[in-house]
Amino acid sequence: MAYFDTTSPAGVLSREITATRNVLAAIGGAFSGIMARMAENASMNARVRKVHQLQALSDAELAKIKIKREDIVFHVFADIYYL
Repeated sequence: MAYFDTTSPAGVLSREITATRNVLAAIGGAFSGIMARMAENASMNARVRKVHQLQALSDAELAKIKIKREDIVFHVFADIYYL
């Protein structure tokens, strides 16, 4: 009994290219997700530093920039948490 593969070389190549693209897309998606999380983390760290910087100011200095001490967190995160 003989086995004959009637698939053309072009068909095999097309399947291999598609499989390779799928694998590369999955890897790219994973790296993209990791980079997005790293950027989000860096942004949050900058915001936390800003909160600490504003908390270190005196009430008079906060009054000059029109921020109440209890509103510091709301001020720094206003564009993320629409409160």
